[in-house]
Amino acid sequence: MKLVFAGTPEVAVPALDALIASDRHEVAAVVTRPDAPAGRGRRLVASPVAQRAEEAGIEVLKPAKPRDEDFLARLREIAPDCCPVVAYGALLPRVALDVPAHGWVNLHFSLLPAWRGAAPVQHAIMAGDQVTGASTFQIEEGLDSGPVYGVVTEEVRPTDTSGDLLTRLAFAGAGLLAATMDGIEDGTLKAVPQPADGVTLAPKLTVEDAHLDWSAPALRVDRVVRGCTPAPGAWTVFRGERLKVVQAALVQDRADLAPGELSAAKNNVYVGTGSHAVELLWVQPQGKKPMRGADWARGVRIAPGESVGRTDVG
Repeated sequence: MKLVFAGTPEVAVPALDALIASDRHEVAAVVTRPDAPAGRGRRLVASPVAQRAEEAGIEVLKPAKPRDEDFLARLREIAPDCCPVVAYGALLPRVALDVPAHGWVNLHFSLLPAWRGAAPVQHAIMAGDQVTGASTFQIEEGLDSGPVYGVVTEEVRPTDTSGDLLTRLAFAGAGLLAATMDGIEDGTLKAVPQPADGVTLAPKLTVEDAHLDWSAPALRVDRVVRGCTPAPGAWTVFRGERLKVVQAALVQDRADLAPGELSAAKNNVYVGTGSHAVELLWVQPQGKKPMRGADWARGVRIAPGESVGRTDVG
């Protein structure tokens, strides 16, 4: 089939690569978000998908909005059979959805109807899901509500961050998306409506979602840290400044600390929670690079009974 691929971030690149490598389909063009400021100089940088497409000699379309007339005209000229999508980052209007004969097919990183929305992997970890996966589905105007073509499952490991899990799903999902294109072309794959039960929503995480509540059980603190890594980054407050918690670990044998209370040893630093303590393995003080928790604790010289959390805001 002739395909127009839509995607923007690094997580979409494995799927684009899988379709480029296919001997059954032609990626005629790529649709991605416009170049965005990046780095200290804030210069405009093309998206990872745009960069990969340009390396492969594929036409790149960067509409400000997918309802722009110039974009729609070019899409109609290309006349794709199907438009596979991975994390494109913009809502597709009906006028665009109607162009390809087989519509737009999205690779979504959850087992639909669970975790519809922008941050499915983060929410799966924060909710304590033991299994998640990826789904391909026919895009319609509702939020991730279209009929499903296929799924792959993936175990959520106890130490997975959202970055770890999303990387694995990106590669597993790439194979699923390529197989979905094959099945659509063959006419052997039919989309099945999602069940009405089991719908959960996964909106984009805010900075406040990543604010650690030390009165919560340690398991909840650990899930928030992992779910918010690498972005938006779990954080707390220490001596009136924000402290990002990059990596933590559960410590079952420390239940002697009050919520938020710090305890530093030579090679470890612990924080109390609503249950047992967690160890701060890596932290990032405001305006500084990430560092080992024990190194940070030595540098700041934690006083007995000192704590982190909302009570530290001056």
